Amino acid sequence: MIGREQILALIPHQGAMCLWDEVVDWDAAGIHLRARNHRDRAHPLRSDGQLRGVHLCEYGAQAMAVHGGLRAQAQGGTARAGVLVALRGVDVHVARIDDLPGDLECTAQPLAEAADSQQYAFRITHAGTVIAEGRAAVVLQGDTP
Repeated sequence: MIGREQILALIPHQGAMCLWDEVVDWDAAGIHLRARNHRDRAHPLRSDGQLRGVHLCEYGAQAMAVHGGLRAQAQGGTARAGVLVALRGVDVHVARIDDLPGDLECTAQPLAEAADSQQYAFRITHAGTVIAEGRAAVVLQGDTP
């Protein structure tokens, strides 16, 4: 298992904006992560005392970043930062997530990759029930390593 400190070293999202607490498993074909911070009253995405289901898209995008960081690290490098440019086929099945008592879990898999872009599918569950799923695309910044 890979913990939060190792995740923080892999991605640009720092402090409370790093949404994942641990990597349960990963390989080149995908990643499985877990988070508990959705219940935190100080969560940086909260507004009006709630953390809304739409924020699960950010959890999905950060799953991509963690996977990219792990893949780059395995090849002896570091991942390029990315900018989220599109969400497609997103289904969010809950209005809010701050009231969910258990951990959030996510699986994500790369669907398409080019030198300067990536597209992933993500699925987020709570207590074995899918609460969000979709596809996210990022444009990678900087030069190709």
